[in-house]
Amino acid sequence: MTGLSKKAKAVKPSSTLAISDKAKQMKAAGVDVVSFGAGEPDFPTPKNVCDAAIDAINAGFTKYTAASGIVELKQAICDKFARFNKLHYETNQIVISNGGKHSLTNIFEAILDPGDEVIVPSPYWLSYPEMVKLAGGIPIYVRCSKENGYKITAEQLREACTPCTKAFVLNSPNNPTGMIYTREELKALADVIVEKDIYCVSDEMYENLVYTDEEVVSIASFNDEIYKRTITCSGMAKAYSMTGWRLGYIGAAPEIAKAIGSIQSHQTSNPNSIAQKAGVEALNGPQDTVEAMRQEFAKRCDYMYDRISHMPHASIIKPSGAFYAFVDVSEAFGLKYKGEKVGDVFKLADILLNDYNVAVIPCKDFGFDTHIRLSYATSMENITKGLDRIEAFLKTLE
Repeated sequence: MTGLSKKAKAVKPSSTLAISDKAKQMKAAGVDVVSFGAGEPDFPTPKNVCDAAIDAINAGFTKYTAASGIVELKQAICDKFARFNKLHYETNQIVISNGGKHSLTNIFEAILDPGDEVIVPSPYWLSYPEMVKLAGGIPIYVRCSKENGYKITAEQLREACTPCTKAFVLNSPNNPTGMIYTREELKALADVIVEKDIYCVSDEMYENLVYTDEEVVSIASFNDEIYKRTITCSGMAKAYSMTGWRLGYIGAAPEIAKAIGSIQSHQTSNPNSIAQKAGVEALNGPQDTVEAMRQEFAKRCDYMYDRISHMPHASIIKPSGAFYAFVDVSEAFGLKYKGEKVGDVFKLADILLNDYNVAVIPCKDFGFDTHIRLSYATSMENITKGLDRIEAFLKTLE
């Protein structure tokens, strides 16, 4: 009988994109909507990066490249890894893909057999479990406490490991919480990973967006044993405001990189040739726009944290990085709005969108049904307006 595969039927649509799309539709209809949903910087791609792409087009660099990316960009990535992450990779250890999601999908396809378990700390970016399931794996969730900054401990990781455990997903700075793992926390996790002989998929996409004096540490940098078990992932989207250019990359042991490159060669072939040339300029060119963007996000983070901290029925731990505020709104669920209980996070988000024209992300699909995520990758004007509306809503609850 014809029909969709069980795998396809099991995949959840992205609630983040669904809410963002609805907000866009409302805006198109003339509604003054403030959206806190988008996971992309509201800054233009730096001019020098755009110019490099135009130069590539004019030079006719518009054909296929090697499936895993051009050597020039691989070398730029190796240099960045050495400079920023204190990691040594050769070009044969780098695979460039069509965005961070593609890199992660490739990784799980390369390392998982049906039934393999992948430990995913909760809260998590909602795409991790779906990627694991699409590759035949089983996501194993470990709930992280608010008291520990929503971060998994080494003890929790050790307890979650079974004979079927193949990998552990690490995300620092974290989406959706904005939390960063300290050197000590990462070293303890690394020791467990080596002890249990599992892979670490380290998603470091937000590594440039840190607003404290905390040291940014790549878990693979501790020693050779954790290095060979870690697949370090990053990309151009967040740091260089290149979300639409679709450039992600990984650094890994040569045999892992070779397998990922082979998979990509059959599934999508090479990443966009023009975007690759732009990526070279992004990594090798001036970094002043990256710092300017980071400083602006830091100001927005401070403002958002201060405002939310003083709102009724909401609480927040100050983010250290990325561009998200992870807000506990569980106190509101038992209260009434227009005579009816708010009830849950989806109802709360629905009220905010339909009655207050504010789009927020309910985090049930992120593993925490008591929280909402607010992105401050939008203008201070929008942030102020949107928070005014959220506060007005919370003050009506009784």
